[in-house]
Amino acid sequence: MDSITQAVLGAALQGTVLGRLQGRRSLLYGAALATVPDLDVVIRYADPVSRMTYHRGFSHSLFVLTGLALLLAWLVNKRWPGKGYTLPRLFLAFWLVLVTHPVLDAFTVYGTQLFWPLQLTPQSWAAVFIIDPVYTLPLLGAVLYAASKGVTLKATRLMALALAFSTAYLGFGLGSRMVAEHRFQAALNAQGIQASEVRAVPMAFNSLVWRVLAKAPGGIYYEGVSSLFDRGPPEMQRLTRHLPLAEVLANDPLHQRLRWFTDDWLRYDQVGRTLVVTDLRMGTPGNYSFRFDFAQLDDQGQWVIQAPTAHQAGGPGSMFNRHDLALIWRRIVAQQPPLPLASWTSRYLGVQPPEARH
Repeated sequence: MDSITQAVLGAALQGTVLGRLQGRRSLLYGAALATVPDLDVVIRYADPVSRMTYHRGFSHSLFVLTGLALLLAWLVNKRWPGKGYTLPRLFLAFWLVLVTHPVLDAFTVYGTQLFWPLQLTPQSWAAVFIIDPVYTLPLLGAVLYAASKGVTLKATRLMALALAFSTAYLGFGLGSRMVAEHRFQAALNAQGIQASEVRAVPMAFNSLVWRVLAKAPGGIYYEGVSSLFDRGPPEMQRLTRHLPLAEVLANDPLHQRLRWFTDDWLRYDQVGRTLVVTDLRMGTPGNYSFRFDFAQLDDQGQWVIQAPTAHQAGGPGSMFNRHDLALIWRRIVAQQPPLPLASWTSRYLGVQPPEARH
């Protein structure tokens, strides 16, 4: 999630647990401590694939952060023994502030290595968009009230209520995701399409309209959109991942790492003389957040693998197109007219329109 959300979540947690002892300072301490897991962004990596796949790694590990919380609790209790702290209460506060950061990150689609150093596929529960005002604003309001009025009993209860609401909202997101996946699976079944994997991801700033992906045999995948308010089946398009192009990268370690990190939700395209690898999980249809140039054609028509670079037409900011966002938000409540999925795919991916539509 975004840094503001992580900070206000940490402030609300530490204010609720230690506000009686620390007063307003608990809000500041909690906000600062909650940002610690993201300090891994200061590490410089040689390429964007490493930067993407090593972020949310060791600094987001539940094992590492639990040990850090225990160390901080011991240090604070030893340094200020007469402040009324107890070691269990300090540990609880610091542990909650630290571990809720990666757990909240895991509720987004990016991928969080909660169990580092175990080489498990990063957790990507895709229940909320990376920025969601419905989650953040109640927490922000409660923290601002406590900062203004002091961490009184009323302020503490207000922060606890905001924390309960935000937690329930994550549950709502998970439920909405399962509904979207079920509807998409049913629509595929109705057409006799066998899908090996189906997953839904939230679209911009809400948990009501979902982009759904499904893998089918032969490198085919289906991409569509479903809203909780839909009365009819979701619209979808049939696409290909162009898996033969992936054979060029079969022995490339960074490509293998990207496959692991994304759980192999990758698409391959030849754009001009460049082999572009796309992470299908994040973004809007056709307009994906992470695309990488992995190889170039030489004068003999052979692929030459290079250190990956960010594809110039991609980037996380590319999804914030006002016109597209307006269509997406309208799609929450209205299925007609359908979203221009094929047009977006052709325009943003720089490839020919889909070979077939359903």
